[in-house]
Amino acid sequence: MNFELSEEHKMIRDAAREFAQELKAGVIQRDEEAKFPTDFVKQMAELGFMGIMTPEAYGGAGMDTLAYVLVLEEIAKIDASAAVIVSAHNSLVLYGLNAFGTEEQKQKYLVPLAKGEKLGAFALSEPEAGSDASSQHTTAEDKGDHYLLNGTKNWITNGGHADIYLVIAQTHPEKGHKGINVLIVEKGLPGFTIGPKENKLGIRSSDTHSLLFSDVKVPKENRIGEDGFGFKFAMKTLDGGRIGIAAQALGIAAGAYNLALAYSKERKTFGKPISEHQAIQFKLADMEVDIETARLLTYKAAWTKDQGLPYGKEAAMAKLHASEVAMKHTVEAVQVHGGYGYVKEYHVERLMRDAKITQIYEGTSEIQRLVIAREILR
Repeated sequence: MNFELSEEHKMIRDAAREFAQELKAGVIQRDEEAKFPTDFVKQMAELGFMGIMTPEAYGGAGMDTLAYVLVLEEIAKIDASAAVIVSAHNSLVLYGLNAFGTEEQKQKYLVPLAKGEKLGAFALSEPEAGSDASSQHTTAEDKGDHYLLNGTKNWITNGGHADIYLVIAQTHPEKGHKGINVLIVEKGLPGFTIGPKENKLGIRSSDTHSLLFSDVKVPKENRIGEDGFGFKFAMKTLDGGRIGIAAQALGIAAGAYNLALAYSKERKTFGKPISEHQAIQFKLADMEVDIETARLLTYKAAWTKDQGLPYGKEAAMAKLHASEVAMKHTVEAVQVHGGYGYVKEYHVERLMRDAKITQIYEGTSEIQRLVIAREILR
């Protein structure tokens, strides 16, 4: 085993860390106003973050999953909303197109997405299909040379700003999950409407919308994979997506810890810094242990994927643990700050609000436990 990052990985981590400091300017205001960080997304594209795992031949940076995780961790330390924009775009859209798309689909859609010229979104969840992803009520009726798409998707990250959407829909209800397809849908098609932006607890500058489809005509050549491949596509894509959310959760936890550690050395009570009180030292020690274990699990999941090995269990373990660490220790970071932790100026209350969603999206903690249990009992 070698736990040392390569020079290339250190460089990409440091570049992301430096960029994240730019994100800090205005992050509180973006959170309050639920403002999408358009200019920063452009900068992330210029840095190669918006196509980091996509091969250079298709406009990406051609780097591995570990590099991707390092970027997300550093960005999420400062702005979890910016991190999830990168995560959904790379893990859920670019990965699926690169792994399963045709050459024509890659040239038309993957290239501009990997270059950051366009933004992607993944549309799986519905009002009655979240954890039960096989229960798709959105339909894609086969009309010969095209599909007729009808239904509603909700909780869609990048929903309002995306240009390209991968939409999961049921074509053959009698076949259950084997009758589901995934279609590439472009913004602006007749009958495709974007619903209002959700007013969320956390990750507020990431836009989350419902999508409504009413007799949307989607060309047959926009189907990814064989007829009925959609559910398998979604499950394979979500495995990688969970690594991205684990990295986001890790970054949130580490960012809160860094703030709590620094504050504990500055704040004085009873004539000395609170970092010299054992009650605070124990909190900091627990944070360090839990965050480091989350980091090891997340890096291992990324490494496992990069080796071409099965990584579903590793991704679920990393996502489960990192998200629970993020929730636990952002709360503790607020506690270390005392009353100051409850006001926006000190950032930790925002990180606490951002942490909660990591236990919910791309598979709840309960679903992660189910995935892990199935693997170990297989």
